[in-house]
Amino acid sequence: MANTYTQINMHVVFSVKGRENILTTKIRPEVFKYISGILGNLDQYPLAVNGYKDHVHVFFEMQPAKSLSDIVRLVKSNSSKWINENKLITGKFSWQEGYGGFSYSRSQRNNVIQYIMKQEEHHHKRTFREEYLELLKSFEIDFEEKYVFEFYD
Repeated sequence: MANTYTQINMHVVFSVKGRENILTTKIRPEVFKYISGILGNLDQYPLAVNGYKDHVHVFFEMQPAKSLSDIVRLVKSNSSKWINENKLITGKFSWQEGYGGFSYSRSQRNNVIQYIMKQEEHHHKRTFREEYLELLKSFEIDFEEKYVFEFYD
């Protein structure tokens, strides 16, 4: 649409079904690169894609022609299909239902990118559960803990 200008920076977090630690150091770079490619094919601009053994952080500049839920649905379905077709893991791979979506201003982008790119280091100090619940609380998102991802500590 003519004369439409946006700056929407979205940080999306989602996890492996059952929170299995199956995103090994061997396959993580390939998976994250593939997710970046999916975003690009959806006309979204990837800023950072990284994660740890059981979850992924995706940070991108969102074009408003597509809804966030459609973007995340396509990223998750296409990446899980690709993981299965390429037999990157033993058995069937799936992402857990749901996701967390958090928006940031332009001035916060570099900090968010640095945070996402240091996931492995970060998770030597605290769990994904602690990280995710802190995000929900810091963004003042109402939630019932029993409906937040399946957490296995």
